[in-house]
Amino acid sequence: MKPVPLHLLPDTATVQADGSLAIGGCDVGELAGRFGTPLFIYDEAHLRARCAEAVAAFGPGRAYYATKAFLCTAMARLAYEEGMHLDVASGGELYVALRAGVPANALAFHGNNKSLAELRMAITEGVRHIVVDSFDELDRLDSLHAEGLPAPKVLARITPGVHAHTHEFIATGQDDSKFGFNLGNGDAHKAVDRMRRSLSVQLEGVHCHIGSNVFEAGNFAKAAEVMAAFAMPLDLPELVLGGGLGVPYVQGEEAPSISQWGNVLLDACQALGVRSNVCVEPGRSIVAGAAITLYTVGTVKHIPGVRTYVSVDGGMSDNPRPVLYGSGYEAFLARAVLAPRPERARLVGKHCESGDVLIFDAGLPQDVRVNDLLATPVTGAYGHSMASNYNKLTRPPVVFVRDGAARLVVRRETYEDLVQCDVG
Repeated sequence: MKPVPLHLLPDTATVQADGSLAIGGCDVGELAGRFGTPLFIYDEAHLRARCAEAVAAFGPGRAYYATKAFLCTAMARLAYEEGMHLDVASGGELYVALRAGVPANALAFHGNNKSLAELRMAITEGVRHIVVDSFDELDRLDSLHAEGLPAPKVLARITPGVHAHTHEFIATGQDDSKFGFNLGNGDAHKAVDRMRRSLSVQLEGVHCHIGSNVFEAGNFAKAAEVMAAFAMPLDLPELVLGGGLGVPYVQGEEAPSISQWGNVLLDACQALGVRSNVCVEPGRSIVAGAAITLYTVGTVKHIPGVRTYVSVDGGMSDNPRPVLYGSGYEAFLARAVLAPRPERARLVGKHCESGDVLIFDAGLPQDVRVNDLLATPVTGAYGHSMASNYNKLTRPPVVFVRDGAARLVVRRETYEDLVQCDVG
């Protein structure tokens, strides 16, 4: 197998004279020595560039960063500094965004099963709008208004019946979905009618989301067509077409850029005569390619006639996507970025679980050995945010690098952290 495709690495990644990797002007090996492994390394310039691209494509206040992809205080602050609003999907995400200094009126509050406490928090803090997902949620909003809370601005989340070509666990726009009001069975019309008549909410627009890691821009254009037909007679201020734009993870994959995606959506809406403000919620396309995860190899186990297992000091606790979705990744040695990768191996973690696999059939250099630093690129989305403490592993730190400087934005957990919530 050829060397790792360089376009999968963060924007400022460079191969140094000795063949090793640097990101943001920082030597990756030195970062490992300073912060340990596993380690999430984010290219701050890459993050800022993608945020700026989204704002340029859709306009100020119309691009919401989907925080579920990757959220910490520093990331929330960075996205807002670059002109993005933020979409949060729980009281916890709302809390982190507010703690970062993001104004509540720059936040959209999502979720298919928002609790009464979460809705009360969102209304009290004054979020820009709540994306209403069910009739039960409308009942809860009625009860909060009866308590004396103001009527929040809301969007109606619509399930448009558009099937995106992605994994079934992250497809959200088809009729069989836990999200939103179904367009095909009439629930969407009933919900909008109720919201327009309600004193408990102020209907500002409609929203849809067809899925995650979608590579075909035509899927989004189809959603725009369906949603425009539904929304235009309502003449509401906002039409939100969600996120879900995919990114290449492995050799041979291609995806539209944020700018290309914007052109497809906005051209489609213009051709359809949409007058509403068209908003989007990119997440993965902002952060995925900005990061690598750096591991230390602990064992190399050859089983003749079967396979080779290469074990690292992380695993499904810092990247569950391969186990959940069968997601593909590349791997390479941080000391030899351009080295060919002819050896086939299963890259696995250190958990007591046979399914703890990071790459099912990895291409690796022939000389991979114990204590090597091994990197997987395109891990900026849904690694840190979905990380767990399975087997009581401590979650890795997050480092932002830029212009030769590294700053720790999330520290490594300690064993003491693991028992902080224990009361017995």
